[in-house]
Amino acid sequence: MKNSSIFKYNLKKSYLHKVPAIIKLLLLLPISIFCVTLSPIQLCVLIITVIIIALSCKITVIEQITDLKPAIYYASLMYILSIISNLIIFLNTETFTVPVNFWFNSSTLFFFIPAPDFIKIPLRLFLLVQLSALVFRTTSQLEIREAVRIEAIFLFLSFIPDIFKTWTQINLAWNARGGKPGMEKIKTLVFVLISLNLEKASIKAKAIEARRNNDIK
Repeated sequence: MKNSSIFKYNLKKSYLHKVPAIIKLLLLLPISIFCVTLSPIQLCVLIITVIIIALSCKITVIEQITDLKPAIYYASLMYILSIISNLIIFLNTETFTVPVNFWFNSSTLFFFIPAPDFIKIPLRLFLLVQLSALVFRTTSQLEIREAVRIEAIFLFLSFIPDIFKTWTQINLAWNARGGKPGMEKIKTLVFVLISLNLEKASIKAKAIEARRNNDIK
């Protein structure tokens, strides 16, 4: 289970590991904002580029797929919504008639082609997750804390990989108990995800407060 953790720090050293954590953290936000402005083709090119960079940093394909799991789930949901949207548009046309061979008609492929907006949003998410993964896979939490030297920011940054790690654990537990995918899974696991991460955040905050009090004494 630990090996499948999302955003887990990669102990294999690479050139990106040597880049100071503060530089990577400062570059992450502006690069992410810039990526949001790109077209789908440009996003695809950058996604492939980041995959190559990650491989050169000794981040395996399995690790990259693991990091992208939340984005893959979201992209699947967006694709289903796109099909539903296409169906609603088709049903609302005034000239709507159902041919006998409707489900075998070549025009039916229209339903399975997502709209540009439905393509762009998942691609943006894929790229943002990849960039975040590059930072956390090549930067330890100790390096992050030493770089920012602000406890609130450290808690926020360490909270991000904790969320994905918790999701991996409860998702595996759900599947091990024979749980099925669907809205019931999302409703159940999201509540557990929020509860567990709030508890972890509370424990970290208390630990920092206790350490601060000891330093004062």
